[in-house]
Amino acid sequence: MTRFDVRPVTLPPMDEANQTLISQVHPPDWVNPTPQALYDLVVVGAGTAGLVVAAGATGLGLGLKVALVEQHLMGGDCLNVGCVPSKCIIRSARAAVSLRDAEALGVKGDRPHIDFPAVMARMRRIRAEISPNDSAQRFQKLGVDVFLGEGRFVDGQTLQVGQNALRFKKAVIATGARAVKPAIAGIEAVGYLTNETVFSLTDRPARLAVIGGGPIGCELAQSFQRLGSQVVLFHKNAQLLNKEDPEAAEILRQSLLRDGVQLVLSADLQRVESTPEGKVIHFEAAGKPETIAVDEILAGAGRAPNVEGLNLEAIGVQYSKRGVEVNDFLQTSNPKIYAAGDICMDWKFTHAADAAARIVIKNTLFSPFGIGRSKLSSLVMPWVTYTDPEIAHVGLYEAEARDRNLAVDTIKIPFDSVDRALVDGEPQGFLKILHQQGSDKILGATIVASHAGEMISEITTAIVHNLGLSKLSSVIHPYPTQAEAIKKAADAYRRTLLTPRSKKLLGIVAKLS
Repeated sequence: MTRFDVRPVTLPPMDEANQTLISQVHPPDWVNPTPQALYDLVVVGAGTAGLVVAAGATGLGLGLKVALVEQHLMGGDCLNVGCVPSKCIIRSARAAVSLRDAEALGVKGDRPHIDFPAVMARMRRIRAEISPNDSAQRFQKLGVDVFLGEGRFVDGQTLQVGQNALRFKKAVIATGARAVKPAIAGIEAVGYLTNETVFSLTDRPARLAVIGGGPIGCELAQSFQRLGSQVVLFHKNAQLLNKEDPEAAEILRQSLLRDGVQLVLSADLQRVESTPEGKVIHFEAAGKPETIAVDEILAGAGRAPNVEGLNLEAIGVQYSKRGVEVNDFLQTSNPKIYAAGDICMDWKFTHAADAAARIVIKNTLFSPFGIGRSKLSSLVMPWVTYTDPEIAHVGLYEAEARDRNLAVDTIKIPFDSVDRALVDGEPQGFLKILHQQGSDKILGATIVASHAGEMISEITTAIVHNLGLSKLSSVIHPYPTQAEAIKKAADAYRRTLLTPRSKKLLGIVAKLS
């Protein structure tokens, strides 16, 4: 056994929680195993996609030899600098705003005191508690050979990790993506945060600029504002969440303004400089030059694929600034090499990486034996922006349907007509369901609600299994719940099927009763 190139990593602050985390996902005393003579599968990158491929391949019970390579932290962005830490922060921020707004519910008291260091300490503790799921030790016990170090392809059948040569039949690239450096003059010298560094904060920035009005930018802008920072959110477009339903984006805009976030839309950021007043951002909005001073800048726009250092040219794998190029089977230009996750997909979600990894397992290990291959395009992919309210979506948007010349109808249920939303004091949201004209076939849906992410799966299930609105209408939903909006939408569709004669008869029955 060898220990070449297992370099220790740090994740500030190096408190007990982060030391526990690192002991799981990049143990400083890890000893790389002696490589097998030939691996059935070598996986490069131990984020969500890589972990699922490795665990799935060894879990088949076929005695496959699998190697997993990671140069930084196992668990990737999701565990370390993405889903887990951000949702911890969001939960604390929601608790703070619940206390702030409690008087509207008849609960009076002092405004909450927000202990920002305690918020961040809780996040680090929970992240450490979850880390064994993604740990080197766990995957070693599963039968995976775990190599910590930088992987580089030597040729079409060998990956070099330090002085270890891993020969393989097939390989999977799952190295993910990273935050893009903002193209703003002076920002490098002044310094800025990304999702990879913001969760290392221990002191709350009094004034925070967030660049980018996409999901990451909006989620963190709202959370930091609610936790006591004064946030200014810059977005280059006129609408937040560029691709989202405009009505949903407008509700979010209003929510951010209510929280006190300063919004600068259609912003042109020109340069940044360091002054005694702070980091001064020079920008134009509505054609007018302006400046604002902040203490920290968080860049939350854009992702770049991690292709550097892999030596992809040596194995004939084509890539671009968007990432590794794959076909619908997630196969690269080298038929023995596959890719999954943020390195190759427009859907940059943990659940998308998980789903893609399952496709890769099937296509690399089963298709050679005549079992049909799976396609990325066959997936029905929901997603959620975890702001307050949450915005969840699946399938087509109305604009997409128009662009495709599809004949569709839209059913909208405002949440001010849903009893539970009124009881909860959350009437601002809505449910939209897009269905094929003349049919109950569901083509897409958007939900804007406090827990929209918990509701979207019912509609996703209906789309996946071709269950139309008529079937959903027959499903009993507990009363009162906000998910009852889905039944309301299905019932609304059923009413469109009534003939004039049916409506007349129903009217007579109603009068008699």
